[in-house]
Amino acid sequence: MSDRTANVVGLGLIGGSVATGLVARGWTVRGTDADAAVVEEALSRGVISAAGTDPSAEVSIVAVPVSAVPTVAREVLSTTSGVVTDLGSVKGAVVRDVASPRFVGGHPMAGSELHGLAGADPDLFRGAMWVLTPASTTDDAAFQTVASLVRDLGAEPIVLEAEVHDRLVAIVSHLPHLTAAALMGVAMRRATDHGAVLRLAAGGFRDMTRVASGSPRIWIDICRENRSAIVESLDELVSALVETRRVVAEGDDVRLAASLQAARDARSNLPGRIRELRDASEVRIPIPDRAGAAAEIFAIAAETGVNIANFEVVHSTEGDRGVLVIVVESAQRDLFRGGLLARGYRPTVSSLA
Repeated sequence: MSDRTANVVGLGLIGGSVATGLVARGWTVRGTDADAAVVEEALSRGVISAAGTDPSAEVSIVAVPVSAVPTVAREVLSTTSGVVTDLGSVKGAVVRDVASPRFVGGHPMAGSELHGLAGADPDLFRGAMWVLTPASTTDDAAFQTVASLVRDLGAEPIVLEAEVHDRLVAIVSHLPHLTAAALMGVAMRRATDHGAVLRLAAGGFRDMTRVASGSPRIWIDICRENRSAIVESLDELVSALVETRRVVAEGDDVRLAASLQAARDARSNLPGRIRELRDASEVRIPIPDRAGAAAEIFAIAAETGVNIANFEVVHSTEGDRGVLVIVVESAQRDLFRGGLLARGYRPTVSSLA
């Protein structure tokens, strides 16, 4: 059993999944929610170890709607002594408004068609990407604590600047939901004239519109908080659809085939789940005595496309500084080493084979 402790504020689908995942891995987890009945249910199902908040918990996870994250995060920082992170899908405003070395912004790229605590799954994050958005003032120890928690839940931590995260997630998460909702709207309007249209819906239609089953309340919040990035992405999609319409209307089979093939090729290259490493190398990196250094190392891995399979921080024989020990695929180690050297780090590399 672990002696690690955590608080989870907000016991919906994502917060509940974090709580039950940590409990399943030996953590002691206290939980709170705006709805007292949800807390009672979480206790009865073993999703949390106890109700309430532990002021000395190692880490507190804020799992509330994105517009409420800054206020709740500041409150949790003022009432606890440990690290605080959040699970919101919009990060810019959070990082700007929550200025503390103990805060690390976070966004697990995982979800479910289920809603609320009923959908809580201890393995929801296994193999998922979990974006961390530390600020320049974030304490390295705080970052390492959150990254370790992410690993404990089976996810891969990846570091991005908050504004970059918001632009990217608008494309890969927010835009698909709005597109699915719009497509469902078209189908429903056609169904008014042709009652069989929705009964004829085949696999492709169902797959593409699956995400439209998400909670409207949550998505209104997201669209408000990430409005500019979402509008920019919608403009790009509208332009792409206008071009597709032109190609179809003009019967340009060559252009249409090229466009469809390019999309197929890009789709086939989407990354899958994290692979187990058969040929691994260890990269040891002395961490400079400055804020944000550990987070920058993870950011370099993200920029170079290097998958971090495992990591730990060990005591340096060169003084009080730590050494970040990272395990990567041997095929990627030179790329990673080059990126580190370019940023002034002094890595040493050795094979684990």
